Amino acid sequence: MKSITIKGSERESVGKSATKAARNAGMVPCVLYGGEQPVHFIAEEKAFKSLVYTPNVHTVVVELENGKSFNAILQDIQVHPVSDKILHIDFYQLHEDKEITMEVPVKIIGNSKGVMAGGVLRLNQRKLKVRALPANLPDFVEADITELEMGNKLYVTKLPTNNFRLLHPDNTVVCQVRISRAAMKAAQEAAKAAKAPAKGKKK
Repeated sequence: MKSITIKGSERESVGKSATKAARNAGMVPCVLYGGEQPVHFIAEEKAFKSLVYTPNVHTVVVELENGKSFNAILQDIQVHPVSDKILHIDFYQLHEDKEITMEVPVKIIGNSKGVMAGGVLRLNQRKLKVRALPANLPDFVEADITELEMGNKLYVTKLPTNNFRLLHPDNTVVCQVRISRAAMKAAQEAAKAAKAPAKGKKK
């Protein structure tokens, strides 16, 4: 999985007044959990642009001015209900020997036979929850729709999993090819035509 570096400064004071001052200065208060003790730090709001405002998923390298560095993932984010300004972010520290659970996007590959025949592809799961060691976390989960006929569904059990596990029931539908209204109407008209007597034919 690709990684993004966030550079920040460890916070000496974590009170309300210090937090407000940090936000007024364009900084985002953050907390890193998962280590021996939580690490409080601040970083510029613009540093989170490629981490928060993207459909992709990344791990994070938190680099502090005191020389400390941590590998982590985004755990929780708080934004202002009106301005959408980032108010606070929680990170969770990664350890090479400990598995982690993340949601990663689904990447559709291939050309469905059902879609080419007039069906409509519906993506039921845009993200899937995976569990793996940090080094094995995928950027995305591939869903090959090539063999999907009209009316078919693709289940999680049909997805390739290399060094990671999917944390979903076997009956979870990732995507499906639904019959379009146009295709359904054409099928109905074809059925009616097949039942209707040929013109000029005597009874």
